[in-house]
Amino acid sequence: MAKSVTFFSLIEADLDILNNNLKNMVGAKHPILYAAAEHLFQAGGKRLRPVIVLLAAKATINNEQILDSHRRLAEITEIIHTASLVHDDVLDDCSTRRGMKTVHNTFNVKIAILAGDFLFAQSSWYLANLGQLNVVKIISKVITDFAEGEVRQGSTHFDISVSVDSYIEKSFYKTASLIAASCQGTAILTESNTKICNSLYLYGKHLGLAFQIIDDVLDITSSSTILGKPQGADLKNGNLTAPLLFTLSEDKKITEFIDREFCQKDDVNNCIKSIIKSKGIQKSKDLASEHIQAALTSLDPLAQNNKYVTGLKELGLYTLARLN
Repeated sequence: MAKSVTFFSLIEADLDILNNNLKNMVGAKHPILYAAAEHLFQAGGKRLRPVIVLLAAKATINNEQILDSHRRLAEITEIIHTASLVHDDVLDDCSTRRGMKTVHNTFNVKIAILAGDFLFAQSSWYLANLGQLNVVKIISKVITDFAEGEVRQGSTHFDISVSVDSYIEKSFYKTASLIAASCQGTAILTESNTKICNSLYLYGKHLGLAFQIIDDVLDITSSSTILGKPQGADLKNGNLTAPLLFTLSEDKKITEFIDREFCQKDDVNNCIKSIIKSKGIQKSKDLASEHIQAALTSLDPLAQNNKYVTGLKELGLYTLARLN
C-alpha cells in the first residue's frame, strides 16, 4: 500500500507497532511452525484489515488515544486473515502468494495445514484475553464463516448454475465477514452506542464484498506479476466469480470451457478473452461500486468532521481505484 495514500499516513506509526507485534505474537516452540508463520508475515501484504481496525478505533474514540485492546484486535484480525490464506492456498494449490512461494510449497502440505491451525489457535488465545465476551463471540463466528465459505465454494466448482446472489453470499463468508466483525468489534471496545456499532459492521460488510469482487476482476484482467499469483487462478480451480457469471448470460460458448474444466491447453486464456470482450468486467465493476457506495453511506451516523472517518471513506475509494 503506497505510503502517499492519505488514510495510511493517519495510522502509519500504529501500523509500525503492529508489524513488530505480529512477529512476537506468532512465536512458537516448534521452529518449523514459527518459520512457516514468519514466512507469511515477511511476505508483507497491504495490511488492509488492521488498517481498517485502527482507523475505526480512532474514529470512535474521543482523544485519538486508542486502547491496547484496539491494537490487539487489529493484530488478531491480521493473524486470522493470514491463517485463512494458508488454508486457501492448500485448497486451491496456489504456488505463489504476494510474489513468494506459498507455505505448502516452501515446506509441505502437512506443515501448511498445521501452520494455519496454529495461527487460528493463537488468534483465539489472544481474542479470549481481550476480556470482552461480545467481541469474542463476534470474531469467533468469523472462523466458522471461513469454513462455510470454503465448503460452499468447494461444492460448486465448475457449476454454471451458481447465481450472482450465491456468489455474494459465499464472498461474505470468505472475505466480508472478518472485516465486518472486526469493525463492529472495534466499536464495541470503544463502548460506542449500538447505532455506531451497526454502522461500522455495515461499512465492513460492504467494503469486504467490494474488495472480493475487485480481486475477482483483477484475477481476470491483471498479469501474474501484478497479482503475485497466476492469472486466472480462480478459473483453473473452478471458482466461478462475478466476471464469469455475468459473462455466462451474454456468451453461452464459454460453458464449453467450464464443462470440460479447462482441461485443454488454451481454455483458460480463451475464456479470459471472452470475459474481457463481454460486459462481464463492467458489470462486476458496477457491482463493486454499489457496495463501496453502500459502505460510505453506512458511515453517515459517525462524526463527519472527523479525519479518521474521512480516512475510512478514502480507504473505500482507494479500494475501488484498484480497478483503474
